[in-house]
Amino acid sequence: MSLSQDPVFDKLKNDYVCGYRDIENSRHAGASGKHMPDGQAVDTTNGAGPHNIQIFVLDPDGTVLTCLPGYWCPEDLARELDLAQDLDKVWRDPSLSRSEKDEMFARMQLNHIAEHPRAERNRSRLQGFDVQYEARHRLYATDIFTNVNAVDPATGHAPPAAVKTADVIMHQRMAVRPFEQYKDFDVVAFSDYGKPMYDKHEDFRMANGQIAPGANLSSEPLIGNDPRAHPIKTEVKRDGKTILRQGLTTFLQVGVRSLLR
Repeated sequence: MSLSQDPVFDKLKNDYVCGYRDIENSRHAGASGKHMPDGQAVDTTNGAGPHNIQIFVLDPDGTVLTCLPGYWCPEDLARELDLAQDLDKVWRDPSLSRSEKDEMFARMQLNHIAEHPRAERNRSRLQGFDVQYEARHRLYATDIFTNVNAVDPATGHAPPAAVKTADVIMHQRMAVRPFEQYKDFDVVAFSDYGKPMYDKHEDFRMANGQIAPGANLSSEPLIGNDPRAHPIKTEVKRDGKTILRQGLTTFLQVGVRSLLR
């Protein structure tokens, strides 16, 4: 819904060439609860689902101007598009050296955080289960906390003041990636926060990015890279292989006899 609403739609229509790439088989793609085709579209928090979607803004030469992990509401996305256009002017400025461009890139990314209105910061709070995952599994290896001493690794509880919002995480991570080429951009590291896979059941646990044995997924199929996320596609592939094997067997049995005749 974000891309189809103004002011974003008007900007995309007039100033951008839009495209997409299916990341289903990428190693950074996550898996989440099912979303049926006839389901109602609803708003969520900025940065939700960072493993499922990333919004790149590129210069025509493939240089990454910015990248927004997950969902972003139209008002906030529009401001990020404006920033990307300002960054593009820096990138194209022939009077600046590469080091000057990189310095300006980092400064503009970090300064943009202070320009975000309170409403955007409120819309950018990380979802509770993502915070709990980071606290329990990666407390000292993640950059989402402002104060790890305020976090309880046993329960995953973290006071809001100790957790960065998604808009802050995004700009801080972009600041150290000045004008990288899209082909060289480390999407895995950039979008790495929160649970890579989700399930509503209490017995669902993560272990090295895999679904824990015994997790109850029967009533909440996954969407993502796990074969269980795509039962129809998986069945088609399985049936296709079966048909191919049967066809080859039939050819070997019948065709060889025909040749022998």
